[in-house]
Amino acid sequence: MKLHELTPNPGSTHRRKRVARGISAGQGKTAGRGTKGQGARQGGGPSLYFQGGNLPFFRRLPFKRGFTSVTKRVNYREVNLDLLAEFPKGTEITPEFLVEKGLLLDPKRPVAILGRGEVKVALTVRVQKVSGGARAKIEAAGGKVEEWEPGKAQG
Repeated sequence: MKLHELTPNPGSTHRRKRVARGISAGQGKTAGRGTKGQGARQGGGPSLYFQGGNLPFFRRLPFKRGFTSVTKRVNYREVNLDLLAEFPKGTEITPEFLVEKGLLLDPKRPVAILGRGEVKVALTVRVQKVSGGARAKIEAAGGKVEEWEPGKAQG
């Protein structure tokens, strides 16, 4: 077999539809755009978010109950317990310690400890947020958990 003998599988390719190229092409005259109106014109058609004159969905959203501004949202760096299980007994887990060990990049970003995995040794965890499952597992192993709010001084 040579390169020029290669062909696609039968039925896997389709001819391109050539619109507005005469009646014999099957898409002549109005080229599938109908007769007159917004969609028939060049560059015509409503904008992507147009909803027939209703207030668009994305503009209604902020007025709905429970809306949280993107600027005020807190994005936590998540660390699971299975990554903390390898540390020796009595280790103090802080954002700075996690950066030092290569588990996080920026110590200023708030950290959340999540409950995947098990902890066998007593650890002291001082981070911004700890899930309920993670807290239970740490305290069951004899460790301590201290949380503080993001943006507040650690005390």
